[in-house]
Order: sequence, then structure tokens, then C-alpha cells
Amino acid sequence: MSWGTELWDQFDNLEKHTQWGIDVLEKYIKFVKERTEIELSYAKQLRNLSKKYQPKKNSKEEEEYRYTSTRAFVATLNEMNDYAGQHEVISENMTSLITGELSRYVQELKQERKSHFHDGRKAQQHIETCWKQLEASKRRFERDCKEADRAQQYFEKMDADINVTKADVEKARQQAQLRHQMAEDSKAEYSSTLQKFNSEQHDHYYTHIPNIFQKIQEMEERRIVRIGESMKTFAEVDRQVIPIIGKCLDEITKAAESVDHKNDSQLVIEAYKSGFEPPGDVDFEDFTQPMKRTISESSLSNSRGDGRSEPKFGGKSKGKLWPFIKKNKLMSLLTSPHQPPPPPPASASPSAVPNGPQSPKQQKEPLSHRFNEFMTSKPKIHCFRSLKRGLSLKLGAGPEDFSNLPPEQRRKKLQQKVDELNRDIQKEMDQRDALTKMKDVYIKNPQMGDAASVDQRLAELGQNIEKLRLEVQKFEGWLAEVEGRLPARTEQPRRQSGLYEAQNPSAVNSCAQDRESPDGSYTEEQSQETGMKVPATDFDDEFDDEEPLPTIGTCKALYTFEGQNEGTISVAEGEMLYVIEEDKGDGWTRIRRNEDEEGYVPTSYVEVYLDKNAKGAMTYI
Repeated sequence: MSWGTELWDQFDNLEKHTQWGIDVLEKYIKFVKERTEIELSYAKQLRNLSKKYQPKKNSKEEEEYRYTSTRAFVATLNEMNDYAGQHEVISENMTSLITGELSRYVQELKQERKSHFHDGRKAQQHIETCWKQLEASKRRFERDCKEADRAQQYFEKMDADINVTKADVEKARQQAQLRHQMAEDSKAEYSSTLQKFNSEQHDHYYTHIPNIFQKIQEMEERRIVRIGESMKTFAEVDRQVIPIIGKCLDEITKAAESVDHKNDSQLVIEAYKSGFEPPGDVDFEDFTQPMKRTISESSLSNSRGDGRSEPKFGGKSKGKLWPFIKKNKLMSLLTSPHQPPPPPPASASPSAVPNGPQSPKQQKEPLSHRFNEFMTSKPKIHCFRSLKRGLSLKLGAGPEDFSNLPPEQRRKKLQQKVDELNRDIQKEMDQRDALTKMKDVYIKNPQMGDAASVDQRLAELGQNIEKLRLEVQKFEGWLAEVEGRLPARTEQPRRQSGLYEAQNPSAVNSCAQDRESPDGSYTEEQSQETGMKVPATDFDDEFDDEEPLPTIGTCKALYTFEGQNEGTISVAEGEMLYVIEEDKGDGWTRIRRNEDEEGYVPTSYVEVYLDKNAKGAMTYI
């Protein structure tokens, strides 16, 4: 089967077919290029996806990845990163082994095809030239034969005519012989040209064209083989990464199988266990007796019969009910005046009121009555100590000994701190040992260095180690205290709110009796004295760490108000201030002058302009 013999007359069709084959090859190259671009894009998206969900360093998320399920998720993300790498390998191999090679081959193929069809066209032009020569020789032979016949007829006519002279007859005879001779020459030339053409034609159709077509056939077959090999390579490139992709999937499966629900449950216990016991029963309060309400273990109020509370010794103290109220709500309830506000002066001038407006806190109600407003809907709080530490946990602030944490969490933090300090000590000791060896080398070989040059550094390391050891002893003492190996420390009483102490000192003493401290660190020991004075500032300072209330409008002071008691603020007539809490119906409005000065003024003393986006425009006059 040969194109030269079977397709000897299909030169144009072969030219079209081979061009189509090159177009197919270029189309396949374009397909592979687009596939490599897709692989690169897919790999990039996988890497970005894996990076997006990786735990951030030094963030809260990093702590969450100690659970087996989240560690398995991290392992999955890492394997997906490797999985993306294999798709990049596919793209690189296809680019180098297929698109690059085929692009060079296409250029070579085009040159070879051009050369073959150039030879074919040249052979066709040659046979066409031979054919034209044959046709010209044939026409010349035909013309000479006709001329010879006409000359012969003219001679015979002249010879038969008796009126024609002998000279004319001889001339006609010679002309006829000349024409016959020319016809014979044309015949010989035509015969020679015909033989030559037949020979050329035979060579053209049986030698030259078959050879050219055979080369074109071989070229086309090589193209077909090459595209087949490229398709095989296309599959092999994918097959080569299948084992690695399978390994990635196996690692993902292995990570999934490592998820341990029991272990995760135990980690939750270790993370959030406080070490406290559940709260005890609430005591019955008998309101049928004609006496003041007595303090219970679930109330913040404390009634004093003689102005002092009796401390409780021995027995099991009740558990805490932890607070779930926000600072702003609590402080608003603590400081908002509940006495009806004074009426505005008769005139705009402060002199119109001889004694000035009445202070809203001259006869403040007991603190226990103030807390009853939110106790109906909010969990009750035993004392400000619980609230303070609850907020301290939320804000992430705490003392060096972690006494703001529950016992179990405190123990973990202290243990971590001890381990961290021990690692630091080991590092310092390693450096000291290395410097000591270096010093010994310098002593034995003075030419290598001065031994005295490392003395200062050795002294610094010794001091650092001693400081770290003291720190370790300090934290180990606290740790031993938590674990019960040492007697509980007698902590200095923590400071309470001055407002709280002033309003209800008996409640402060009751709070001190109610506290339970399994490890002696989370709350203070029960006081051995019946009257323990609690200074103020620590609790308030921790509340001040929160962001202030947002402003909801502005106000203008219509009259001068002297805020003499706690919770109020002095304003001058015509002064512009910010409103942070509108009148709740008790006749008082909470305002702010700057970041450090805020308090209550009578609503009738100011003209309030609320922001529209707050609660609508509203004016009190």
C-alpha cells in the first residue's frame, strides 16, 4: 500500500490532507497548553485554600488545634498542599514533554512538507513542459504535412496545364519536394519528441511522483505516530503522580482515623475545668419575721443588726453563682441616682436657688435594693470578687500568680510557666557549659583566644540562671499551694469598690464569708477578723479597662448644677456635653464631659439632643 501508486493522481488532495494533519497537531498542542494552565490554576487555588484555613500563629485558633479532630484537619490541609504540588508537577511535565517537543516537531514538519510538495510541483511543471513541447511538435508536423499536400496538388495541376511553361512546372515540382522534405523533418522531430515525452511521463508517474508521495506518506505516518506517543505521554504524566496523590489521600485517611472523641472530650475538661464544687442549696429566707431581710448565700445584700457581720468559721461554704452581666449595666445600676431629681430653679441664674439643687445621693437606697432590679432577670452574684475575676478572665488580664483563674486552670498555667522557665535555665546552662569549655581551650592554648574575655559573659549567665531559679522556686511554691502540697498563702485582701463598701459594708463582709477557695488562690481565705476593711480601686480599675459607653447625643446645660455626691457631675450653665445614657424614667440623665469625667445630672437641668441613628431626636426642656 503506497500513496505513490494508489494516489498518483491525487496531488492536491494529499496537499490538503497533510495540512489538515498539521492543524490537528497544533490543535492538540493548544489543548495540552490549556490543560497545563488549568492544572496550575487548580494547584494555586488548592494552595490558597490550604493557606486560608491554616491556623494563624500566636492566635487563639492555634490553641484550638490541640484537639485530635482539628489536628486531623491541619494534616488534611498539609496533604492538600502536597496534592497541589503534584498538579504543578503534571503541568511542568506536560509543558516540557508534550507542548515543547510537539511545537518543535510542528516546525520541522512544516518545513519537510513544504520541501516535498515543492518537489512534486516541480515534477508536475516538468511533465507539463514536455507535454507542451510534444503538442508544438505535433502541430508543426501536421502543418508541414498539409503544406506538402497543397504543394503536391499545385504541382500536379501545373503539370497537367498545357498553357503553363516548363519553368513554372519545374518550380512547382521543386516546391512540392521541399514541402515533402519539411514534412518528413517535422515527422522525425515529432516522433523524437513523442518518445521523449513518453519516457518523461513514465518516469514522472512511476518514479518521481511515487517517490515524492512515498516521502509525504512517511511524513504523515510519523506525524500520526508522534501524536499517538504524545497522547500516551499525556496519560503517563498523570499516572506518574497517582502514587504520590494516593499517598496524600492515605495520609488524609490516616489523619481521619486518628480522631479520638474520648481524647478530645478529656481535653475539653482539662481546658475548662475550674476545680470548684457545684453551688449548694439556697437557704430559706423567712419574711414573716418583723425584721430586716437576712443575708443568704445567693444574695448580694447584707443586713446589719449591730452594724457588723459575724464571720463563719468551719463548715462548707456555698458555691458561687458566677456573673453574666455586663459592666455598663452593672455600673449603671450601682451609680444611677434613685432619689427624684431636684426641680429646676425658678430662673436661669443659679442665684435664684439659694441652696442650689438637691444632690441626688443625699438619701441613697441600700445597695441590696438597687441590685433587686436586675436580680429578677440576671443570675445573682455572691460578691464583687466573683464579678471582678469573671471580667478579668474575659479581658485576659491577670496577676503573675494566675490567681484570677480557677484552680485547675491556674495549676495548668503555673505548670506551663515552670516548664518554660526550666527550659530557659537549660538553655542558659548549655551556653555556660559551652563557654566554660571554650575558656578551658583558651587556657590550654592562649594563642586561640583570651580566657578572660569570656568571664563577663559567664558571670552574666550565672546571674541569669540564679534569677531563673528564683522564678522557678516562686512559681513552684504557688504550684505546690494549688496542688495542696503546701499550706495556702494568706493573701492580702483584694480591694473592692469604694462605692460598694460605703453603701453596704455588711454585704462586703458577707461576701468574704461566702467565698470558697479549694486551692487558696482563686478567692481569699475566710477572714479571721469580724471586721475586714476592703480598700477600693482594684475592682474599679479592672472595669475601667473596658471601652466607655458610646455617645448617643449631646446636651446643653440650662442651669448650673453642683454635683456634690458620688455618681453626679457638676455642670455650668450653657456648657455643652455628651449624652451617654438617656433618662430611664427616674429623672436623671447620664452625661460625659471627657474620657475621665462622666456622671448623672437632673434631666430638667439640661436640653438633650439625641442622635437620629440612636433612638430618634428627642428634647427635654
